[in-house]
Amino acid sequence: MLETDKVFAGSVPENYDRYMVPLIFAPFAADLARRAASMKPGAVLETAAGTGVVTRALAPELPPGASYTATDLNQPMLDRAASRQPPGRPILWRQADALALPFDNAAFDLVCCQFGAMFFPDRLSAYREARRVLKPGGHFLFNVWDRIEENIFANDVTDALARMFPQDPPRFLARTPHGYHDTALIRSELADAGFSRVLIETRAEQSRASSPRLPAIAYCQGTLLRNEIEARGEGKLAAATDYVASALAGRHGSGAIAAKIQAHIILAAV
Repeated sequence: MLETDKVFAGSVPENYDRYMVPLIFAPFAADLARRAASMKPGAVLETAAGTGVVTRALAPELPPGASYTATDLNQPMLDRAASRQPPGRPILWRQADALALPFDNAAFDLVCCQFGAMFFPDRLSAYREARRVLKPGGHFLFNVWDRIEENIFANDVTDALARMFPQDPPRFLARTPHGYHDTALIRSELADAGFSRVLIETRAEQSRASSPRLPAIAYCQGTLLRNEIEARGEGKLAAATDYVASALAGRHGSGAIAAKIQAHIILAAV
C-alpha cells in the first residue's frame, strides 16, 4: 500500500460524505446495519467508521441500553462523522488504530467494519485485535468490495484515467479498495486470527447518480484517488474530473445513470 492510500484530509472527507456515501456506501451500510441489529448486541465497536454512514444506520436500531463506540484512524473523517451524530443514542467517538485497539479484552459483543479491511496495512493484526476485544460468542461483521470489474463506475473511472495518463495511470481504486476480493484469502486470514466460523455472502447493489458528473467528482475528489491525480501536475484534478465525467456520459448517458456495485459481506464468530 502506498503512503497516499492512508491519509484523508482537506476537503476529501466532505466530498466523500457528500458524494461517495450516497453513491456506493449507503446501500451496503443499510445491509450491514440490518445484519448487525438482528444479533441484538449489547456493546458494539465500529472500526474504520469513516464519516459515520454505518453508525447513523445502526445506532437507532440497537436494543435500549446498548453501547456504541465508533473509531477511525483519521481524525478529519471522525470529526465529520461526529458532526452528524444520530439523535437518541450516546455514541463514543474515538480516534483509534484497528491494529492496536485501546480497549480491554472481551469488551464487545460485536465488532463491525464497513469497507475498511482493504486499508489495513496488516490485516492479520487487525483481525486478531477484533477477536481479542470480542466476548465469547461475539461476532466480527464486515464487508469488502469485490473485484473492480464487478463495480462498473469504479472500473470506468480507472479505465478513463488510464487513457488520460497512459504513461503513469492512477491505480488507487484497483490497488486498494478493490484489491482484497479473494474470498479464500479472507477465510484463511480470519482462521489464522483465531476465528472459528466464517460465512461469506456476495451481494450486488445499484449505484445511482443524477448525472455522470456526480460519480466523476465522487471518485476523483472524494477518495484517495485525488492524491494520485494531483501528484501528476497542477490543474490535473479539474481536468481529470471533466475527462472522467465525459467518459461516463459516453458510456451511460448524460442524464440519471445507474450501474452495478458488488461486495462480499463476512461474518466471523469467536
